[in-house]
Amino acid sequence: MNMGFTLSSLLKAPAEEVWAQLRSPRLMQHVAAPVLEFRPTAGEQLPILWEEGDFEVSLHLFSMVPLGPQTVGIRLLDEQAWPRRVLDDGHSPLIRSWKHWIELEPAGQGTTLYTDRLAICAGVLTPFVWLFARLLFAHR
Repeated sequence: MNMGFTLSSLLKAPAEEVWAQLRSPRLMQHVAAPVLEFRPTAGEQLPILWEEGDFEVSLHLFSMVPLGPQTVGIRLLDEQAWPRRVLDDGHSPLIRSWKHWIELEPAGQGTTLYTDRLAICAGVLTPFVWLFARLLFAHR
C-alpha cells in the first residue's frame, strides 16, 4: 500500500538562499525538531552539505524514544536549472519506501515556491506512518 501527499509554501527568501539552506543536514534537524531527532549511527557522520549517497541515522521521537534506524538516501536530481529538486529515497525496517521530493522554484520578488511531495510504503503501517508524516510536515 502506498500513500502520499503534496504540500507547497511560499517562502519569503530568494531561491538561491533557500537552496543553500536546503543543502545542509542541519536544516533537516531544525525543521523536524522537537518531534524527531536524527542521530548519525555509530561510526557515521552527516556531511556539512548533502551529497549523493545513503546516510544511516537513528530516529528518536522527542529526543527520547528510539524509533530505530533510517537510511536517508540523498539524490540531487536538478542542481543547475530551476526548478531544483532533491529526493530523499529513504527506508527503514518499518518503512519499505520513503520518497520525499523537495522542489524549489523562484517565485519573484525575493520569494521561493517550496514544494514537498511524499510517497510512503510501510505495509499495514502505511496509514499510521502517513498520518505521522502529515502531522510532522504541518508542524514544520
